[in-house]
Amino acid sequence: MAATDPTPVNALPPWPRRAADGHKGSYGTVLVVGGSRGMGGAAVLCGRAALRAGAGLVQVACPDGVRPLVAAGCPCYTTFGIRQHADGTFAEGAAGDVVEWGRAADVLAIGPGLGQTPDVAPLVRAVVRDLPKTLTVVDADGLNALAPFADEFRSRPVPLILTPHPGEFARLSGEPVPDSSVRREAAAVAFAARFGVVLVLKGAGTVVTDGRRVYQNSTGNPGMATGGAGDVLTGVVAALLGQHLTPFDAAVLGVWVHGRAGDLAAAALGQTALTAADLPEYLPAAFRDLEARA
Repeated sequence: MAATDPTPVNALPPWPRRAADGHKGSYGTVLVVGGSRGMGGAAVLCGRAALRAGAGLVQVACPDGVRPLVAAGCPCYTTFGIRQHADGTFAEGAAGDVVEWGRAADVLAIGPGLGQTPDVAPLVRAVVRDLPKTLTVVDADGLNALAPFADEFRSRPVPLILTPHPGEFARLSGEPVPDSSVRREAAAVAFAARFGVVLVLKGAGTVVTDGRRVYQNSTGNPGMATGGAGDVLTGVVAALLGQHLTPFDAAVLGVWVHGRAGDLAAAALGQTALTAADLPEYLPAAFRDLEARA
């Protein structure tokens, strides 16, 4: 192996156990920033998954117009309303509000269902720029807001975790979608090394890399190729970050647990009938399987 080649990672990182004297503050506060008109369910899925993956507290910041829907989606998280104009676009000062809420959180998950209106990109860029020390997972519309990815985020003291599917990765990198598994892994490693991020390149055999190490996931099935599954993954990874895993370890463990939940759901429901809303319900069994492996 050449000195520049990444180190393959085959073993899962240790799963953090709950302390006997632990409390909700021990397991992280996750702030989900997402949801928009017609896509409030994405924020619900992300928030529910973060709770099922062990976050101590989950807060969801979503546009005011969808806040009632998002709040009704789960009684176990709290919600903040991002101020918006009557047409659904974000109002002046919205980014500042999100940054202030983010300062009180341990982890930020930004992007699920946020939309692609012109005001989204300035919001996402401001939040990522102004919370450089906050552990952050960027997915979905958050990734589109950062594309093409630039060196401005390389100097963060903690790396961003980016979770693109192949199309989103092509927009981030400015390169065509890799046409083989070998090129896919090589492109992911090169991107992570260049920008100092942890990259989760989703798909069959999801690749996780920080540019120095690379992990290829073995769990998951085609039934998970359904809208919202990525929002669930974002919530899982964010929750694990809040439980003091490093960004790389949280991403590795997150994709394994997410895929295992999908396998358990498919075994019970079939791949055809599987939906993203099923995945959080099978996370408890996936974590039990993880505990049995320890």
